[in-house]
Amino acid sequence: MSSNIVDNPELREQTQVFEGRSHAAQVLAGMMASHDLQDGIILAIPAGGVPVGARMAEETGLDLDVAVVSKITLPWNSEAGYGAVAFDGTLKLNEEMVRNTELTEQQVEQGIRTTKSKVARRVRALRGSKPRPELVERPAILVDDGLASGFTMRVAVAALRRAGTKRILVAVPTAHTRAAEMIAREVEVLYCANIRSGFSYAVASAYRHWVDVTEDEAKAILARHAGDAAEKMSF
Repeated sequence: MSSNIVDNPELREQTQVFEGRSHAAQVLAGMMASHDLQDGIILAIPAGGVPVGARMAEETGLDLDVAVVSKITLPWNSEAGYGAVAFDGTLKLNEEMVRNTELTEQQVEQGIRTTKSKVARRVRALRGSKPRPELVERPAILVDDGLASGFTMRVAVAALRRAGTKRILVAVPTAHTRAAEMIAREVEVLYCANIRSGFSYAVASAYRHWVDVTEDEAKAILARHAGDAAEKMSF
């Protein structure tokens, strides 16, 4: 395993190790406690990464924002993605998957247009008119609720590098070994409590209680966290 991967050996290859996303965030925050993250900012990937990122921000005292990234899904399967688009327009396609699924050029172009519109709408819904945080000199900690293929996270990392971010860390409760190794090659440190291998892998299997997070729920969590942070600053 790569030297810049920090995991919990006791949780390797285990399933149902977290009660839910909040518990997973607490575990991750504990793993990161001894590392220097001064002035770092947590960037949660919506929607599932938002409750994880918000709880981590509470535990660590770090700032919270979002990094909107969305996969480009197959026309006949909304769960399977053949690429992803990030908040700044950064785009990557899984060329092998495009070939294997025999997608036409028109289908790919339509998928890209649809996903770009979705990302722009989510940015407006979750960030409003706030300017993007300055990230060049700050450690950026990308957070999601898990890595299956890791492709969406790769695009998020690429977008931050494009913005000039010098130090990128990734923190996820669970990941497939291949995805963890791939992402670790592109960032300074990857924190992952539960790393699993094998042919069959699902992010949800790491959680005893799993539900999808809606965009409205992510928006409410971000608003609540912002309100709590503002209240603390007023004292």
